[in-house]
Amino acid sequence: MGEFWPVPDVLSYLAGSWRVRRTVRDLASGAEGHFIGTTVFGPPEGAEHAGLLHHESGTFTWQGVARPAERTLRFLPGAVPAAAFVQFSDGRPFHDLDLTTGRHIADHPCSADLYRGEFSVYAQDRWRTVWRVGGPAKDLVLTTDYARGD
Repeated sequence: MGEFWPVPDVLSYLAGSWRVRRTVRDLASGAEGHFIGTTVFGPPEGAEHAGLLHHESGTFTWQGVARPAERTLRFLPGAVPAAAFVQFSDGRPFHDLDLTTGRHIADHPCSADLYRGEFSVYAQDRWRTVWRVGGPAKDLVLTTDYARGD
């Protein structure tokens, strides 16, 4: 088998708690920051919604200033168990996700900028995202490592 770990059921794979480490590099200025925290993939409140809520919380440090940070996304079932559709917390579409092969590339246009995400699964308890953000307003690389944690 290759370096990627195929995921037959993406929602089952993601469910639970993950330790998160993210670096953010501004390629234009050379500035770098980091986020350390936790992401929990759990069922949404009430049984009327399928899928998982992704709630991330931790501390983001940028230019020496540490601040609390959090975000919530929705992961909805896709056409096959290895796939999901990701939405922002307000229901706007973010990107698709298919981890059948353990690797996926997704695009998200945001105004004049383009977010291109690469998702790589390395093991049952380890995966990574790399978002390259380019356009007139941004020139960033965000690399996030996830490891299974309590």
